[in-house]
Amino acid sequence: MSTASPWWHDAVFYQVYVRSFADSDGDGVGDLEGIRSRLGYLELLGVDALWLTPFYRSPMADHGYDIADARDVDPLFGDLAAFDALVAEAHERGIKVTIDLVPNHTSVRHEWFTAALTALPGSPERERYIFREGLGLAGEIPPNNWVSAFGGPAWTRVPDGQWYLHLFAPEQPDLNWTNPEVHADLERTMRFWLDRGVDGFRIDVAHGMAKPPGLPDMDLRAAEAGSLISGEQIPDPRFDNDGVHDIHQMIRKVLDDYPDTMAVGEIWVTDEQRLARYLRPDELHLAFNFRLVLTHFDADAMRTAIERSLAVAQAAGVPATWTLGNHDVWRQVSRYGGGEQGVRRARAMALVELALPGVVYLYNGEELGLDNVELPEEALTDPRARTAGAHSGRDGCRVPLPWEGQEPPFGFTEGERTWLPMPPEWAELTVEAQLEDTDSTLSLYRRALELRAKHPAFAGDEVEWYGAPAGCFALRRHAGGLICALNTSAAPVDLPPGEVLLSSVPLLEGRLLPPDSAAWLVRPS
Repeated sequence: MSTASPWWHDAVFYQVYVRSFADSDGDGVGDLEGIRSRLGYLELLGVDALWLTPFYRSPMADHGYDIADARDVDPLFGDLAAFDALVAEAHERGIKVTIDLVPNHTSVRHEWFTAALTALPGSPERERYIFREGLGLAGEIPPNNWVSAFGGPAWTRVPDGQWYLHLFAPEQPDLNWTNPEVHADLERTMRFWLDRGVDGFRIDVAHGMAKPPGLPDMDLRAAEAGSLISGEQIPDPRFDNDGVHDIHQMIRKVLDDYPDTMAVGEIWVTDEQRLARYLRPDELHLAFNFRLVLTHFDADAMRTAIERSLAVAQAAGVPATWTLGNHDVWRQVSRYGGGEQGVRRARAMALVELALPGVVYLYNGEELGLDNVELPEEALTDPRARTAGAHSGRDGCRVPLPWEGQEPPFGFTEGERTWLPMPPEWAELTVEAQLEDTDSTLSLYRRALELRAKHPAFAGDEVEWYGAPAGCFALRRHAGGLICALNTSAAPVDLPPGEVLLSSVPLLEGRLLPPDSAAWLVRPS
């Protein structure tokens, strides 16, 4: 990597879902001090940076993404002193810290929204949000037909008859980004945390914020195709409005005042040309690529997803940003079929992802091979499960991490209960159980991250493809010579020539790649 490249150019970020990482005070909910107590583990794992999910003051209707005060820590997670201590120790260990920025909406408990509810229609207090008169003889019909990303209407009526817009839960009213006060408040929030030493932001719903003039009705098929994805065939007026780019330019101007800081956007936009616009030199540094998340375990489909993703990044002149999971989607093991097969495929895809040039985001627990947890209905807490049905809930991928011991709570907390129940069958998947097992998924990740950071084969940003048997692919990092082979077929295949660096499962006869597996090799240029 060139010395002129920014630190994030090929960094591995580790997403900490704060509620579920480690609990320091026995209440069963993860917190900032819990994260700090486990920084040694993250250093041992070999990650370069953290992304912390929201820890701000919140009534927790959406587990912190409904923010009442974006410039303070919720007591559930600690306080500002705990945050400062976490950042300081992470930096001492060479780990960067990035945090969530949530500019699309606030909590209904935010002082602005409580003021708006007591103010008159058309007042300055209401102009910070999107209030509208309803349709029908008595205004009893919502202002348009938009639906929430969590299911149900995107409008809620207040006692005086007006309606307010919320693209997510009713407890998350959308801000009005045509209002200069909203811009100024976000800048204050950014500078507050940047002044405390954070290294950047992950921007929640970065394709939201701006709304089209007149709020025209949507084609409801856009929501059916995937409530957050702006479909390639069906435009969705709720997201990816052209006005959003003015907001990202403002965000970039603030970041440019703080050298070596960055922003990555959560952008569920599948049109490559529109996605690339977010990565112009005066906008975001990085944009999440969700194509791998949305692609089933098939070599041809994966190759297409990789090629399209690299093309967007190369056209924009920025690194590609890869991820296989986060707190909003099923864990890889479950997505790829569950059980032993799911684990094998998840391990294979870990090597594919970490072989690619650019930035990688890991989700806490994927390095342990965790699967989604089937939870009883009474344990569900996700607002999406309430409105869109239990099958749409995200709790199953948010269960706390198992650290040690033979039974729940596996060292996550000193208390007896965890905010989501942990399955007893995770006893074999704890950090403690996997650290000394050279064949474990955790050991695979540790070795892969070490090679990625230190081996010269990972140099360069260009990828070329080998011919490969049906159901397989082989890609090569052109400058360094790394080869990554993936076998999604039902039969073993011969590996390309080269020295084997790592494989997701043991090879057969030393050179045969089994089904549902991947391997790294190196052959000098």
